[in-house]
Amino acid sequence: MDLDRFKEQAKNQARENKQFLEKLRKRKPADLDQVTLDLHHEAFAHIDCLTCANCCKTTSPLLIDRDIDRLARRLKMKPSQVVETYLKVDEEGDYVFRESPCPFLMGDNYCMVYEDRPRACREYPHTDRKRFHQLLKLSYKNTLVCPAVLEVVEGLKQHYRQ
Repeated sequence: MDLDRFKEQAKNQARENKQFLEKLRKRKPADLDQVTLDLHHEAFAHIDCLTCANCCKTTSPLLIDRDIDRLARRLKMKPSQVVETYLKVDEEGDYVFRESPCPFLMGDNYCMVYEDRPRACREYPHTDRKRFHQLLKLSYKNTLVCPAVLEVVEGLKQHYRQ
């Protein structure tokens, strides 16, 4: 995985992708969920997250109380200690990790709390979700982070610009 090449490509396509996804959000194609799911499976057939981990290196998931409780059990800490040690409240009032990369990302790109990772991490990059039209703004942001999302969006552009 050449992250520098990906970042350059994502940056170069950012404006076009943002405009396309905004139009797609307004259009709400009936087959969007299925088309996106198929593209998701195609992308992850050859993209290995462990060779990238850019999401873990650059962005923080939102953590809800259930995530904090799960991490606390895993780390044998009190939830308040997890908050104090690892989290901060962002400008929108949500808990996020204090720093990047993720404090649980190991040198080999494995997650030391993988089985107990936050829900947002479990669901990332959200390209296999139902009602995908609701996630198009988030997906635009994710094109700048995740090579698989960029590939899915490129596939969507090809599919819907027939």
